[in-house]
Amino acid sequence: MGKIFTSLGLMSGTSMDGVDASTIISDGDKGTITSLKNQYFEYDKHLYQRLTNLRDKITTSKDLNNYENELNLIEKKITLFHAKVVNEITQSLPKHEIDIVGFHGQTIFHNADEKLSVQLGDAKLLSQQIKKKVVYNFRQNDLKNSGQGAPLTPIFHQNLVRNINLNWWPVTILNIGGISNATSVSKLYPLDLTDDKDYKLFAQDIGPGNCLIDEWIRKNSKYRFDKDGLIARSGNVNKLIFNQAVENFLNLESLKNESLDIKNFDISFVRGLTLEDGAATLTHLTAKLIEEGLVNFMIKNYTPRLDVLSKSTCLVCGGGRKNEYLIDILRNNLNIKKLISIDEHGLDGDFIESQAFAYLAIRSYLGLPITFPNTTGCKESISGGEIVENF
Repeated sequence: MGKIFTSLGLMSGTSMDGVDASTIISDGDKGTITSLKNQYFEYDKHLYQRLTNLRDKITTSKDLNNYENELNLIEKKITLFHAKVVNEITQSLPKHEIDIVGFHGQTIFHNADEKLSVQLGDAKLLSQQIKKKVVYNFRQNDLKNSGQGAPLTPIFHQNLVRNINLNWWPVTILNIGGISNATSVSKLYPLDLTDDKDYKLFAQDIGPGNCLIDEWIRKNSKYRFDKDGLIARSGNVNKLIFNQAVENFLNLESLKNESLDIKNFDISFVRGLTLEDGAATLTHLTAKLIEEGLVNFMIKNYTPRLDVLSKSTCLVCGGGRKNEYLIDILRNNLNIKKLISIDEHGLDGDFIESQAFAYLAIRSYLGLPITFPNTTGCKESISGGEIVENF
């Protein structure tokens, strides 16, 4: 076992509502990960509205130049907000010295075809404010090496699976954030669990997550999301719109990409429906696209074992696992052995990604790979991220 680090991961996802912060102790490799603290810090209403409005304006890479001044202003606000988060976490853990900070930033644009992924966040300013090493820009090296820049969390998922006592294989971690992605860790033979060669790791973005539902709720009500799926559950699915949307979405070229962005999807086709019926239609559509994406993902990676999905266990994390209506639909429609919340194994499904970036920061600092051909499509296993020490 190598050096043990105390690392803080900071993640702000596509919901743009705040920052998840997680402090872990890890060697960045195969050792057990100890979680010290997980905490959510909410953006104020003004910052949230500015972020979501700006994201709506930026649809192409050219828009990054058109809104450069506005982006710079909000980037500074976001960075200073993250600095306050780090300082508060640091004060709450007086017995632990944080060695390194993994700073994902706020994604404002992602297009793998253009080899461009832009996260708002000034790492130099953050390092100066918190007086610590900061790792950032995790995606760019993968994009430069023919990868899709996403998903980045699979190597962390693999470590979680290694340290959970499971008897069912393969195990798929389904992360339902703004976008849904799947990581499958297989152990199809009686092999040595301590050997990485015995863990077959596959990962891919598979479809929308909360993005369609959240956008509909945000634009048509005073709420930011459909808590527990109650609004959708009270509505009726418009079958005509649903069937047409399924056909249209499944034929989209963008859905055939390895990485997805919320801008690959829109909700214009449900315009005119009531709040409840729109939510119901979009929730069923989301479930259908996750189902199709997950089945295709498993077939792609486990052919000719086409029965593998029915024998696998799916651990669900991310905010979407709390949408009980969405999860009920998935359980009813998916031919899968088990679909359960990752929380049932003593993990906090709200903070898997922030913990992952704490873990990835250590790996980046050590020069260890963070992306792999079977996770992002990069040419070879490579490290990523940049390190700044500005104090």
